[in-house]
Amino acid sequence: MQSHRPPPPSAASTAGRLRPARRKRTSMQGDSSSPDFVDALARGLGVLRCFTPGVKSLGNLELAERTGLAKSTVSRIVYTLTALGYLRYDSETGRYAPGYGVLALGFGCLASLEVRQLARPLMEQLAHATGAAVALGVFDGQLMTYVDAVHGSSALYLRLPVGHRVGMDSTMGRTYLAGLPAGEREALLAKLDLPAGMPEIMRKACRDFAAGGCCYGIGDWQPGINAAAAPFTAITGEGTFVLSCGGPDTILPESRLRGEVTAGLSDIVAKLSLPATGR
Repeated sequence: MQSHRPPPPSAASTAGRLRPARRKRTSMQGDSSSPDFVDALARGLGVLRCFTPGVKSLGNLELAERTGLAKSTVSRIVYTLTALGYLRYDSETGRYAPGYGVLALGFGCLASLEVRQLARPLMEQLAHATGAAVALGVFDGQLMTYVDAVHGSSALYLRLPVGHRVGMDSTMGRTYLAGLPAGEREALLAKLDLPAGMPEIMRKACRDFAAGGCCYGIGDWQPGINAAAAPFTAITGEGTFVLSCGGPDTILPESRLRGEVTAGLSDIVAKLSLPATGR
């Protein structure tokens, strides 16, 4: 009698079983000392980074001063970036502004960022519960960049949009640093251009992080603004992010930050984080 064997699994189902879990991915971290590092590309990206929020246009001399590059080098870079659509040139003023090609890069990044999609409804819940601003940020190599933000009240006067960059002395920045292994943190601090009071800021941030997994800014980043933040390694495998909740001290006194807000941040971070090692 002929036996009946189950049909072989389809290629799609086999691939699904063999495909590694998303959490197994590791991000590729570059090193500027590597022979694979392209200095010309780095200089071009450095020019683009000069166009921070609020900077509408820059001339060659200003770009040279901000990047530390020779004017002749800047001229070649801006010519190339303009030809590729990443800068726009105004012939009347002789100044450059970001081109529409930059938008394609930025929106492409945001659209593909899975952790942003997972975090958004959780951020909205915390923003509405507190009336504060909840932001998701990432270290961009120099500063912290907002990849999403939810404002729980129209009365908030400090409304920082997606793409806004804040210094490493901000609550978000100090939290990212405090969450790093000690050796990695010290190496990064040595490379960054930091304000004079950063050592004391970091000592306090590391104490707070060790005690409860969050760091706090109590009016020391901007007067009258309090914030709490927590770092996490995303379950999507997209790297390390920081979730912050901040607002006027009238709605976020320190006692509320260390109680309700810390609990809310910890709950969201637990849902977005990789499982603890060994679990």
